[in-house]
Amino acid sequence: MTGKRRTAAVGMLLGAMVLSAGTAAAGQNVPGCEKLPGHDALKAALVAARSAGNGGFNLDMWGSIVNRDGVVCAVAFTGLDRGSQWPGSRVISAQKANTANAFSLPALALSSANLWAPTQPGGTLFGLQESNPVDTDTAYKQPSQDYGEANDPMVGRKIGGINVFGGGLALYNKERMLVGGIGVSGDTSCADHNIAWRTRNNLHLDYVPAGVSGDPNRPDNINYLGLVPVPSLANDFSHPVCTIAGNDNVSAISAALPPVPAKEVAAKDVKLPKVSER
Repeated sequence: MTGKRRTAAVGMLLGAMVLSAGTAAAGQNVPGCEKLPGHDALKAALVAARSAGNGGFNLDMWGSIVNRDGVVCAVAFTGLDRGSQWPGSRVISAQKANTANAFSLPALALSSANLWAPTQPGGTLFGLQESNPVDTDTAYKQPSQDYGEANDPMVGRKIGGINVFGGGLALYNKERMLVGGIGVSGDTSCADHNIAWRTRNNLHLDYVPAGVSGDPNRPDNINYLGLVPVPSLANDFSHPVCTIAGNDNVSAISAALPPVPAKEVAAKDVKLPKVSER
């Protein structure tokens, strides 16, 4: 091959690579998701969170992020391929993300775990889990080989669905603005909650304003039935302990999850002592 032909071939190859990269980037440019983590960021945060002890079976996980409108922005998994995690947990992760986003407000966060007790028969929210059904066209859209990749068929579409056990958390940015939800699935629901919590913390989207846990450092944490005071707000929004062979390996881990960032106090809100008090 002559020098001119070699140069032309290299130029064509580089051009094709740039075009391919540009196409991939454009596929991830979902309207309304610009300020939320994409596939790669979610996957890295999820893998790091799953590697910690979470009190479950130590299984690989699915994770999904939705924006404030419930549009799926990213889907990822931690295993070698899409078959390394429970296949059914892909849709459940998106459903949990939708739940936490749909039932959280700018001033009050509810995790999907917080919804377990009130949605039981006789509870004040019984029947909630039957509302807002999953969009099955979005959930099972083909091709399957793209599941968990940057171009997962759920991305850019509304998944819907309500899930009332652990693994879904609302997302709040540094301005303490509610921007969406994250859902994690693939292990016990208690382990899912712990992994979702750590993933949100890794993504720095845990500036949670308030919740129903009774712990100001972990406002939307899971409240374990039998381990919280009765009566209490935490008990009203509680969740069963996920025992394994009768052993509770999870509640202590949940209680020690990373605290949410403390709210900064503006200078105008600081009350200085009077001179006579010094």
